[in-house]
Amino acid sequence: MKEFPESEYQLPFFKEYGYIRKKCPKCGEYFWTLNPEQPTCGESTAAGCSPYTFIGNPPTRRKYSVREMREAFLSFFEKHGHERIKPYPIVARWRDDLYFTHASIIDFQPYVTEGIIPPPANPLVICQPCLRFVDVDNVGPTFGRHLTIFEMGGHHAFNYPDKEVYWKDQTVRYHHEFVTEILGVPAEKVIYKEGVWIGGGNAGPDVETIIDGLEVATLVFMNYKVIDGKFVKLPIRTVDTGYGIERYTWLSNGTISGFHAVYGKVLDKIFSMAGITNIDKKLLGEVAKYSGMLSLEKTANRLNARKTIAEKVGVDVEELDKLLFPIENVFAVADHTKALAFMLAEGVVPSNVREGYLARLMIRRTYRLLRLLGIEENLPEIVDLQVQHWSHDFPYLKDMQDKILEVLDVEREKYRQTLQRGENLIKRIVKELKGKGKSSIPVETLIELYDSHGLPPEIVKETAEKESMKAEVPDNFYNMVAERHAQAPMEIKDKFTREMEEKVEGLPETRKLYYEDQYMRRFKAKVLRVIDNKYIVLDQTAFYPEGGGQPADKGSLEFDGGKCEIINVQKIGNIIIHEAKSEKLPAQGTIVEGKIDWDRRYSLMKAHTATHIVMGAARRVLGEHVWQAGTQKGVETSRLNISHYKRLTFEEVKKIEELANQAVYRNIPVEIEWMQRTEAEKLYGFRLYQGGAVPGKEIRVVKIGDWEVEACGGTHVRNTGEIGFIKIVHTERVQDGVERLDYSVGIHALREIQQKEKLLIKTAEILETPIEKLPKTAKKVLEELKETRKREKQLLKELAEKETGALAVAEEIVEIKGIKLVKRRFSDINVERMIQTASQSVKKEPNAVVLFYASDDKTARIVVMAGKGAIEKGVNAGEIAKVAASIVGGGGGGRSDFAQGGGTKPENIEKAIKEAEKTLEKQLKD
Repeated sequence: MKEFPESEYQLPFFKEYGYIRKKCPKCGEYFWTLNPEQPTCGESTAAGCSPYTFIGNPPTRRKYSVREMREAFLSFFEKHGHERIKPYPIVARWRDDLYFTHASIIDFQPYVTEGIIPPPANPLVICQPCLRFVDVDNVGPTFGRHLTIFEMGGHHAFNYPDKEVYWKDQTVRYHHEFVTEILGVPAEKVIYKEGVWIGGGNAGPDVETIIDGLEVATLVFMNYKVIDGKFVKLPIRTVDTGYGIERYTWLSNGTISGFHAVYGKVLDKIFSMAGITNIDKKLLGEVAKYSGMLSLEKTANRLNARKTIAEKVGVDVEELDKLLFPIENVFAVADHTKALAFMLAEGVVPSNVREGYLARLMIRRTYRLLRLLGIEENLPEIVDLQVQHWSHDFPYLKDMQDKILEVLDVEREKYRQTLQRGENLIKRIVKELKGKGKSSIPVETLIELYDSHGLPPEIVKETAEKESMKAEVPDNFYNMVAERHAQAPMEIKDKFTREMEEKVEGLPETRKLYYEDQYMRRFKAKVLRVIDNKYIVLDQTAFYPEGGGQPADKGSLEFDGGKCEIINVQKIGNIIIHEAKSEKLPAQGTIVEGKIDWDRRYSLMKAHTATHIVMGAARRVLGEHVWQAGTQKGVETSRLNISHYKRLTFEEVKKIEELANQAVYRNIPVEIEWMQRTEAEKLYGFRLYQGGAVPGKEIRVVKIGDWEVEACGGTHVRNTGEIGFIKIVHTERVQDGVERLDYSVGIHALREIQQKEKLLIKTAEILETPIEKLPKTAKKVLEELKETRKREKQLLKELAEKETGALAVAEEIVEIKGIKLVKRRFSDINVERMIQTASQSVKKEPNAVVLFYASDDKTARIVVMAGKGAIEKGVNAGEIAKVAASIVGGGGGGRSDFAQGGGTKPENIEKAIKEAEKTLEKQLKD
């Protein structure tokens, strides 16, 4: 369904106020206007329906700042019976399908909009900070129409079958009253354009508000769910409005760009940093009127998109581009740095995956823009300006200021390292493409280089052109990249789950005894179904199914004198399946007695509670940016992955461990409660979703006093004291932006300490020193070893010098086209001696190629070295070593002057040397 019938838009309001319906001859869409002579829909878009007419001539009664416009919107709807709701986080941690909040309705999908839970208020009003990346390349060129970060004002009403709050007509009336009576916009300037809205899995007809060419609001009447591309009616009809707070602010100021109205002094300072002070404001104002018509679509480049505007303002397109390009870059920097401040303040750690990928994309795109402006080093200062500017309205920005700047500093260094490493990679790719007859780097390769290696396309272009290879960078490159990562991947059900869903169909929900009493060790139950003579479904169970990083319980079922072992437990929807290992299983209808492997379960309970404790400790030590990034509990060791922008230090790990054990020793009660989702979020905030989004009307909240609270489905001990002791046994960086903490609890923690103590004692015995003197002794031994190696190296050098007198080192010297091939088989594999001797040989004889080799019962080693004269004649030692090493069953390679290799087939060593000689002959022929 691409459009709705006219009846969906025939509102009493339009008739009462004298609006007429017309069709736009340019974009082909229907709109409602008070002006019978209105030629088009009035919106400034790529279709060219209308320019902006508010530039220099705002239609509102007065000018508003963003703060004033936000408050005007919220206050208006409060006076009309809407409850003001605090904005949700910009990182959508309560959703498993999205990374960032991109509209106010995202806060209430799908649970409220599908009637699963009640809304926090009805009706309600909210001003929600949002992030969108799909138009990132249009941020700047459209002068403020597109933004990455913006505030969406939403007044929402949720209409139930038995209770209607308000629907289409009243929604439009509210909007009209706000813009005409509060803001003072003349009614004849307000055009309502018909549309179809789809987002977040829902859909409905919408009415878009156009004032003086600028779309300022979208009034959506959401009453459909999109299933397999089809619209299915919902029982809940939701008023979903989106008022662009920044757009209304721009409209009220009539400035030459939305960025001037929104960012004010921050924008002025960025212009000053970039040395852009002499701006032709008159020309810029004329350009601004047509800026909404520009859009960098997939097939367009910037110059082509700018041609129409250049013609309208009477300026050469290339001159106009030269004027606008740096100005638009400043606009984009203002937007991007605000976005970065908000993202990093909410704990997004830049990385190569999930929301971290988009944070890094923004950082690197911003660096690229600043580089073009010549102020690359000013990023921290600009972000700091944004924190100062916005923290009055969003205090958490100020709280996280130091961490934001620290993350940026770390990312700047990573970016520099990426660029340093990238040059050789680009050269290699250019060489490969040339070998395939290509004359330019494909766009897909540019995207892959950014995706996999973080190399900005402009850097690739610069390096490629030095190597005589073209690289055309699309102007919507970052849009293309962002589209690939803007949404979380859909979870795909595995084959087992799909098959089992069919086999358990019709069975009632399994009663979960492990939630009623987590200490239950034995229970009785009735067998409801036996599947494939392997899986058993009971009416109730105390066996915990695998989930939330906690392994499944194990144990047994006893029945009629028989017994079967339970080796795995899985949850399929609300039904729990027990995998049994036995020749005989209980029949359907049998009463069985279940017995949990209690030692295993109790260890996992302690490990799961310890996970929450370690998480709380890590956040206290490292900062509020730390979030859980995965966890796996185990009997002997468990692991917790956390988001963090750099490697953990020994001191940080030590402090985390110390704080975690303090929480253990405090004997804090572990409280578990099922709560309404909305109530839990109000009480504890979105830290609840440490382990990711949790589905359902109710969520199970696990609270450890004032230490940690999390929505969690696992089993836990009654108080922290039962854990006994937590020992962090290992840490590592598992991926960029994610640190792993491995830890043991209770008796297993003690065993870890005893094992390390055993290693210390054994090491001390070997070094014949007391444990307390071990570091000092080890240091002394290491220094002596270094000195011995140094002396050995010197002796080898001296020996090599003696051996190479008049190439006496050789067992055989072969003359090949003026090159001396010096061959020798060493009696033992001493690679260092072989290298030293070969080095001295080519120094004394530049026209020599040295081929040394040795072998024993298991391995063979080969060293190849070429003098300067030999290299000039085409000798490549790396190729020779590679060929020879392959014959002895291994690998080899290196530079043209020096290479080595080896393998596990020493019996082929003589054959390898013959092939090496043949390779040398070929090189000299070429």
